[in-house]
Amino acid sequence: MPLAIAVTSPDQVLPDTGRPRVLVLKSPAEQSLEDALAETSATLEHHGFLLVLYPEAAQAPLVRRLYTVRAVLESDRIALIPLPLPPLAVAVLAHQLAQLTDPAHGPQPGPGIAASAARLLTHYVHSGALLGSLSKLDRVPVGVGSHLKSWLPGTHYAVLATPRPQVAKADRPPPGPDFATTLVVARGQLAADWPERTLAPAWRAQGVLQVPLPEASVRWWATPKLVEFAAAIFDAGVLHQLVASVRRERCPWCGLEVLGDRCVLCVAPVPPGIPAPSPPSPMRLVP
Repeated sequence: MPLAIAVTSPDQVLPDTGRPRVLVLKSPAEQSLEDALAETSATLEHHGFLLVLYPEAAQAPLVRRLYTVRAVLESDRIALIPLPLPPLAVAVLAHQLAQLTDPAHGPQPGPGIAASAARLLTHYVHSGALLGSLSKLDRVPVGVGSHLKSWLPGTHYAVLATPRPQVAKADRPPPGPDFATTLVVARGQLAADWPERTLAPAWRAQGVLQVPLPEASVRWWATPKLVEFAAAIFDAGVLHQLVASVRRERCPWCGLEVLGDRCVLCVAPVPPGIPAPSPPSPMRLVP
């Protein structure tokens, strides 16, 4: 029985991917605390564990609701995982975890490994946007010169948010992944085929998936004139190899196997053992 992967907005679920369903938790404005507790209890009873992904930039009432539900249920089987990613990239990571925990793609990782994998895979998502204005952007460092030039009509900028923030003119695509990815594209009010025509070839994307723009993207990028993109590994076999390549530890509090120095479920620190090597490039994981 696969553990449950949940997000906090319907537009954080990639449509038409044919993968296991990602659950959507309702906001405090849509659901009472009593109903949220009942729904979460039923999810835990059916799945055993619940991994909740949400953006670090999520609204405060939503974050308070998540922590309240976990505290009232007194459950260390709920992992609350804030992600330093733009909205579209959160949807992409939820899709990856759904693939990773799908029994159809091989043995399921344990709940501690799956929760830790969310932190690991964040480093392999290349996310950004093509913007028509940088004037109000504050989530990616932007130089004064770029700010001023972005006021010129027709100027477009390619902004990379993760894994290394960078701002470049659209005619010079930012450096991308050195491993096979699928490019996911969501359009706002900027009419441009730049992701398909320029970025996908430059990043050697294996495919391009068009999806609706998440509602939170306009607020995150501080402009409706954008095309958001995220490149990530969509091959379930490579995802399994990548997670399996990282040294595992045993959480001293709950006993689950985890990756890294902290258990995401019970939030206990994991004492350092033998230094773990850096995660390898996915290019070296497949023949």
